Amino acid sequence: MTEPDPFTTFRPLLFTIAYQILGSATDAEDVLQDSYLRWRDATDVTHPRAYLVQIVTRRSINHLRTIRRRREDYVGTWLPEPIRTTPEAGHDVVLAESVSMAMLLVLESLGPTERAVFVLAEVFGYSHAEIATMIDKSEVAVRQIAHRARTHVAARRRRFRHDSDTSRAVISRFLSAAATGDISALMAVLAPDVIQISDGGGQVSAARRPIHGAEPVARFLIGLAQNAMAGASVEFGSVNAMPAVLAGFGDGDLDTVLVVEIADDRITGLYAIRNPDKLRFVDVARTLDITADPPA
Repeated sequence: MTEPDPFTTFRPLLFTIAYQILGSATDAEDVLQDSYLRWRDATDVTHPRAYLVQIVTRRSINHLRTIRRRREDYVGTWLPEPIRTTPEAGHDVVLAESVSMAMLLVLESLGPTERAVFVLAEVFGYSHAEIATMIDKSEVAVRQIAHRARTHVAARRRRFRHDSDTSRAVISRFLSAAATGDISALMAVLAPDVIQISDGGGQVSAARRPIHGAEPVARFLIGLAQNAMAGASVEFGSVNAMPAVLAGFGDGDLDTVLVVEIADDRITGLYAIRNPDKLRFVDVARTLDITADPPA
């Protein structure tokens, strides 16, 4: 029997690493394609998994450096490219938080190397020594980078307590209140410090700045529901290991992916991705993997 190609075997892991470093499924796929070409030409690889993780990590860091200016010039607020995930992904708290919109936005504030070190250490559990080999730096330097990144993320990390069993009921109340214009009912399901962020990429209408607080968010959403969402079809789904609402119109085209963060039966974050370029591949179901390397 032919042994499976290690690249295929480890592809979910490699994609997850690239996506968390880049925040874009399209860019992650580009990195994996380049990495596969390098893998195909490699010879005498003793530890395929370690070799592939190193290639993907280095290419992700380099790729992030080349696209950062593009994000700095982005029209409106930039949000990560959403990915469809299996419902089971939401049950892994570490995985769910690591690919959540809130966490990926925090990671955007890190430099490429800091971001890679944080992801590899905090999410995948690699040691400083292992990361040093991957990114060609000393172990001491990696330890310092990891400390800075961890401190930075801790200061900006939003609370994360996801209960998938209650998500659908909360979202149903939220949609009903928005559709009927009941601002009191809508505010009752929103946390006082809720944040709403929209990403239209300058191609479709979207709020240019984040909206903070239950009442401002409620008023914005009611106006949106009454003026823009009439006739929309709504589907529940799992996006970035979080509950989401996918809205489309009569022609069947997906218009908006609304990722919803919930804690203590209240909505704490709403992330509306409307940029058509970021919705092209959202129907592709992604298998993610953050399984740590087995002991040597």
